[in-house]
Formats: sequence, structure tokens, C-alpha cells
Amino acid sequence: MERRYIACDDSLCAGCELCEFVCAAGKAGSFDLEVSRIHLARPETAVIATVACHACDDPKCIEVCPRDALSLAGDGTLMADKVRCSGCGWCIEQCEYGAIVLDRRTKMAVVCDLCRELPEPRCVRFCPKGALSVKPAER
Repeated sequence: MERRYIACDDSLCAGCELCEFVCAAGKAGSFDLEVSRIHLARPETAVIATVACHACDDPKCIEVCPRDALSLAGDGTLMADKVRCSGCGWCIEQCEYGAIVLDRRTKMAVVCDLCRELPEPRCVRFCPKGALSVKPAER
């Protein structure tokens, strides 16, 4: 199982937020950026990049979930079970990348699944600068 994640070339990212909009629209049916599975980050004044699940080798988010709502799928993507998730937020607290968010409408954790239902993630497909790509996770 090769774990993969969305990588951002910060030298190409324009900060347009289109990745967030297409993710929210495709996954949640709205343009509410709070439910996007990818987020724009500005770690420094002149640096813009995106953050999504990094497919950690030893995901702490899975370990801390009291209801076993998070698991790794066969392809290595992190999956949130909507039936088991209580919205406690423990996984959000443990994610060192800030990649898991709480959908305030459903009160459930949401995380990037690399658009498993599509040939390629929406954010990668629609990035106007080609800043996003799917890469193998580092081990």
C-alpha cells in the first residue's frame, strides 16, 4: 500500500483558493471553505502553500479516536466513518498539519481522501498554476 498525499509547490501557488472552493463544492456541495479538505496556509509573510492530509506513517489521529471512526483504507488514504464519528475533535487536535476539520453542519470530522471517487483529486485538476500534485508519502 503506497500512501500518497497532495503536495504543494509553494513557488507556484498563487493563493487563489480555487483548490479550496472546488474541494468544498465537490465534497460538501457548497462553497463554504471551512469544509474544504485542503486549506491555504501562510506560514510566513511571503510563503503561500496548501495543507491537506499528509498520510502520516503512524497517524496519531487514528490512535486517539475514542470511537474508532478513523482508519486507513487499502490505498492508504485516511477515512472518516460518518456513523462512528461523534465530532469530539480529538483527531483534529492530534493532526500536526491541521489537515482534519470539523464540518459544523454535520458535526463530523472531514479529511482529504484524494477524491477516491475520481481519477485525480479535484484540487490537482483545477489548480490554475499546476502547484498541486499527488506524491508518495515520505517514510
